[in-house]
Amino acid sequence: MAEVTYGNEFRGGRVTLPPSKSVAHRAMLCAALSRGSCALSHMAGSQDIDATARAIEALGGQVRLEEDRGLCLVEGAGLGRAQGGVIHCGESGSTLRFLIPIACALGGRWTFTGEGRLPQRPLDVYRELLPAHGVRYQDPGREFLPLTVEGRLEPGVFALPGNVSSQFITGLLLALPLLSGDSEIVLTTPLESEGYVNLTLQAMERFGVTACRIGRGWRVPGGQRYRPQNLAVEGDWSQAAFFLTMAALAPGGERVELAGLSRDSLQGDKACVELFEGFGLDLRWEGDLLLCSNPRAGEPFRGLRGQVIDAAQIPDMVPALSVCAALSQGETAIVNAQRLRLKESDRLAAMEAALTALGGKALSREDGLVLKGVETLKGGRALGVNDHRVVMALAGAALGSRGPVTVTDAWSVRKSYPGFFDDFKRLGGIAHVL
Repeated sequence: MAEVTYGNEFRGGRVTLPPSKSVAHRAMLCAALSRGSCALSHMAGSQDIDATARAIEALGGQVRLEEDRGLCLVEGAGLGRAQGGVIHCGESGSTLRFLIPIACALGGRWTFTGEGRLPQRPLDVYRELLPAHGVRYQDPGREFLPLTVEGRLEPGVFALPGNVSSQFITGLLLALPLLSGDSEIVLTTPLESEGYVNLTLQAMERFGVTACRIGRGWRVPGGQRYRPQNLAVEGDWSQAAFFLTMAALAPGGERVELAGLSRDSLQGDKACVELFEGFGLDLRWEGDLLLCSNPRAGEPFRGLRGQVIDAAQIPDMVPALSVCAALSQGETAIVNAQRLRLKESDRLAAMEAALTALGGKALSREDGLVLKGVETLKGGRALGVNDHRVVMALAGAALGSRGPVTVTDAWSVRKSYPGFFDDFKRLGGIAHVL
């Protein structure tokens, strides 16, 4: 089990954010469903993106990632010819939940497998919906994988909660245009993580497919065709949060410049701008660069102040936000984050344990975290619990610690951001992986 030891010689500088994993998943699938040839630029590999590429190939498409050119070439002409097989989703919840209804829309008999915590991540929504729409559904019962689906998805009304993972909504939105008749998605509770659904609708529209908002849901016309498209994938706002934490905690107020982000992005995690400004970070755009610095770094608690954070729409931001909160004056309450207990780890418990081990004051509640700020952490060893976001968030903790911070499960960062340690070191951070 590899460990990373973070240290602090932070000097700031410029980082180009990797492509948004959320946008990339959707673009790859829309490209494959177009049944044509598409070129996606500003792309990079990761374990989750590789899982989606494998899924497309299992369904009969082709994917070639040219890392040196930042290019992903997707060929969808053969999609749907295969009528059965195994789709291994690794640890990618997006791959699994997006592909189940897509495979059902294409028809055949498909078995989905996964590893890590993925077999325990809930799929009840599909278990309840799909059999009523022509699909035979078989899972082990105790866990959710391996899952076998057989048949062809039929159009109709799909009623599901809006406060479970938006990945279920995205999977249906991507699949339903392929059906012969019209369908409706009806939400039985208010929608959370709305930004991710907006990204899906944007990707569909770029590839010539539409869904119309109706009350609490969408009407999705059937018989639509995705059209081939070349496009550039924007930078990842969820990864930006780790570097905003570093800028907030930089001992000398060193500036961090973030490149590759879209200021007009529909990514929900773009809300990190307002949230870090709420802590006290100074953020401004200069052309296409987001400039980040803490003008009060020399004051007690670096001039940072606690706040109340509603995480319902931005659950992936919580690990980074909780590190900043742990070193901000006063109390920070993170609420409406209960879905974090069902991610790659129980992220609420993981951040409570990690920050407490490092000398912070954190208490997890059923739906969130309460953090009472300390001026400095002591450093030490924390568990990364095989969760990429926990491991990356704790790099920022090293900037506010008297000693080095060692975190287990270092290579879990390969799930979403294989180059994270190199980018951290580019800013003067220390990251020794053993």
